[in-house]
Amino acid sequence: MSRKLSTIRQGSFGRGLAVSLAGLRAGGAFAIDGALQRLRPGGQEEDYAVDSPFIRKEARRFVAELGRLKGTYVKIGQMFALLGEHFLPRALTEALQELNAATEPLPWEVMEPQLRASLGARLAELEVEPVALAAASLAQVHRATVKATGEQICLKLQYPGLREVIDSDFDAVVRMLLLARWVKAGRELDDWLESMRSHLHQEIDYRHEARMGDTVARLVARDTASPGGSRYYVPRRFRRYCSDDVLALEYIEGWQVNRPEVAALSQRRRNALGRGMLELFFHELYSWGVLQTDPNFGNYLIRRGSRRDELVLLDFGSTLSCEPSFLAHLGSAIAAGQEHDREALLASLVGLGCLDSDSTAYARETFIDFCLNLLEPLRPPGELPREYLNDRGEYCWGRSRLLRRAGKRAATAAASLDFATPSRDFALIARKLTGVFTFIAVLDAEFNAHDLVRRHVRHWREKNL
Repeated sequence: MSRKLSTIRQGSFGRGLAVSLAGLRAGGAFAIDGALQRLRPGGQEEDYAVDSPFIRKEARRFVAELGRLKGTYVKIGQMFALLGEHFLPRALTEALQELNAATEPLPWEVMEPQLRASLGARLAELEVEPVALAAASLAQVHRATVKATGEQICLKLQYPGLREVIDSDFDAVVRMLLLARWVKAGRELDDWLESMRSHLHQEIDYRHEARMGDTVARLVARDTASPGGSRYYVPRRFRRYCSDDVLALEYIEGWQVNRPEVAALSQRRRNALGRGMLELFFHELYSWGVLQTDPNFGNYLIRRGSRRDELVLLDFGSTLSCEPSFLAHLGSAIAAGQEHDREALLASLVGLGCLDSDSTAYARETFIDFCLNLLEPLRPPGELPREYLNDRGEYCWGRSRLLRRAGKRAATAAASLDFATPSRDFALIARKLTGVFTFIAVLDAEFNAHDLVRRHVRHWREKNL
């Protein structure tokens, strides 16, 4: 049996013990270093969790332990990196962001029995390549050919035993956080953790992912083309070869956005792709009510066409169907931000739970300023910062360094105790928006977004009158 499979399937006691020991070690370092910090002139108890090199070292050591254990621990760590910034110290979230989901695939002799158990006689209809195309923390992908038709498909195969260890592994990471004193137990934290646990279970629910993929495929077919010339494509699902542990999709060749082949595309094509990615977000928000919240570049491919390029949408495990009231507040917040309406933006942020109705004036003004800064690319052309425009007056997404600038404001805002911890849905969608902006920045696209967004806002308001 391979070392990796043994790691995934071994009992929770051994895996949990390793993480708990790492947490105890970090907790001891946390307490000692905190005492030293407080002895220094002007030292504050809050400072050492953020800025101490000692604590950063312990955070990196713990993250290295998660990486060594692999499997669900890596996925859980990435989830905390994505959502934990609202209750974890910066030292830990920054270390967690370095976790890499890419890993060595399990050998075919390990995966083949599970695939055979999942598909039964249907497996004989496929010619499966034993060498995996890719492997991540929860699954690996194999290319296969349907013998009867010659069609090429991708089989996303879940690792054996994940469902049996996912809860115990999650509990082990939470114990570490408590032992290390990186979090404090409480009702608000419990609500967040249960929401994250539910999200993790959704990630391995292939029936749910299949349903959401089918839904998005129908919506894309309805709203297929974006004005900039780029359009979207959802690979066709092969229902016959899907199961609880297997997802079978059409095989698509393409490039991830950070590949040199994409950088070599003309400015016009990269602009079209950037507009297409932004338009996709507003389709999801204002028209569909279904948002894919994982900003990972691996969830998209760029397929080059002879006349226009396509954004291929690959993964729907982190797709949310949001409540209408939540979408209404979020849509209003973006519209208010584009129109620089501070009063309407404040009402939307309170509705989203980001600010309490009795928040201080400082908290309100600081958070409003942060949101307006983040939404900078959506402003009317005359209000865009001139230093980030090209000679045609178009916004240069890569050169703007928007997220770095907004991140500094976010750190200032988060330091205030006046801010409420946002809901999971808001945190996921905020991450999605920053992921969209990062995608466009990597394309080094140059275009103004105001008219695109205004069109979506107008249609949304007309629909909801």
